[in-house]
Parts: sequence; structure tokens; C-alpha cells
Amino acid sequence: MSKQILNAGHTKARLLEAAEALFVEHGFEAMSLRQITTLAGTNLAAVNYHFGGKEALMQALLHSRLDRLNQERLRLLAACERRYGSDGMDASAVLSALFVPALRMSRASEDGSGFVRLLGRVYSDPSPFVRNYLREHYQPIFGRFFEAFARALPQVSRNELGMRLHLCLKALSGLLAGENLDELIASLCMGEKVSDALMLARLISLISPTLTAPFGDREQIAQVERVVLLADDAAAAADAQALGAGKPPGVLPPWAVETMEM
Repeated sequence: MSKQILNAGHTKARLLEAAEALFVEHGFEAMSLRQITTLAGTNLAAVNYHFGGKEALMQALLHSRLDRLNQERLRLLAACERRYGSDGMDASAVLSALFVPALRMSRASEDGSGFVRLLGRVYSDPSPFVRNYLREHYQPIFGRFFEAFARALPQVSRNELGMRLHLCLKALSGLLAGENLDELIASLCMGEKVSDALMLARLISLISPTLTAPFGDREQIAQVERVVLLADDAAAAADAQALGAGKPPGVLPPWAVETMEM
């Protein structure tokens, strides 16, 4: 009996590992049960037996990997608020409460880079199933951190803060999903031997302006407008050069179309 249980547990673990690897690499919609079972060295019946299907398998994976992480995040945020006061945390401190548990867990994992890439994929995957799962299971956590950011950035409206957080976390998730963790850390360390705190501080300094920087002032807007006005001329010149070289141009201006028709 114990041998059968051990075998069953081993099969279940292999399915979870295979699902995680394929999810990180391809996303939820692109991976198939056949790919999962082939990588796990098992069959479709094993998925139905242990999980009941692809979505249930994915739920088990997210539960096993994210629940502990988010519990640590909530506890760390609460500890910081007790220490510094709920209004004593700036945006960098709140971001730290999000990132430090993830870094700690990646350090404790045998495959730290895989764990970080999983987080990046989870938060950037466009699948309705993944998005709905996160909303249903982790909305209280998202809400808790949103309120912390709102207190840290009282000058930003809630609508604008939601937009900024979405862009900030989306950009970071895309980076983590496609980047080797060692290469990312090496880039942040710039050849120096730095502590985890300094490395994270550098990462936060790069992304926190997404939350804190004001929208474009008049001079910045004017600069962008001047570039926009020059864009048509630049495109026309590029098309003219392509015509001269005998290459297919891009979107031709009217004068170029008329010239070709003559």
C-alpha cells in the first residue's frame, strides 16, 4: 500500500513540475495536457485521476506556489506598518514588502530562477483562466497592498494609482518571465558584490518612478509634439531611400504613390 501511495505521490509531483515548466515557457493557453504528460512521463488518465483536468492541475500548481508567498507578503506588510506606522511607509517600502518574500523564497528554492520566472509568468499571462483565478483567490491581498500604496502616494488619485500599478507590475512581470534570474541579478550588481538589500533597492529605484513620477509637464509634452510633427517627414525620407534602393517601401506618402504610377 505504501509503495502505491509513494508512486502516486511521485506521479503527482512530476505532473506539477511538468505543468510549471511548460506554463513558464509557453503560458497556460499554449500548453496542452499531452505536452504535460509527455514531459512528466505519464498519461492523460493520471491527470484526471490526480487533478481532474488541466484547469484543476493549474489551480493546484498556483495554490502550492503562491499561497505561502502571499501569506509572507501580508505578514511582512503588517510587521512594517507596526514598526513604522501605516502612514510611515513610502512607495519603495511597500514595493519592498512585495519583493523581499519572493527573493527570500527564490533563495530557499533549489531552482530559484524558475520560481521567479513562474511569478513573472503568472502576473503577465493573458489567459482568462489565470486572470480569473488570481482575482478570485488573491483579491484581498491585492486590495491590502493597494491601500498601502494609496497611503504612501496620497497625491495620486485611486484611478491613476490603479493604472500606474498595473503598468509597473506588468512591466516587471514581463521582465521576470523572460529573464534568467542570474543575468538579471548580474545586471543590477554591475560587477560588484552587493547585498540582496542593495540589489533590490536598485531594482526598486528603476521601477518606482512608474508610480511616483508626475505626468509630462508642458516642456516635456512640447518636446514630444515636436518629434511627432517630424515623424511624417522621417517616414517619407525612409520611403524615398527604399525606392531608390529598389526595396519595398513602407507606407508610401501620396507623392511617392503618384510617382510609381507615372
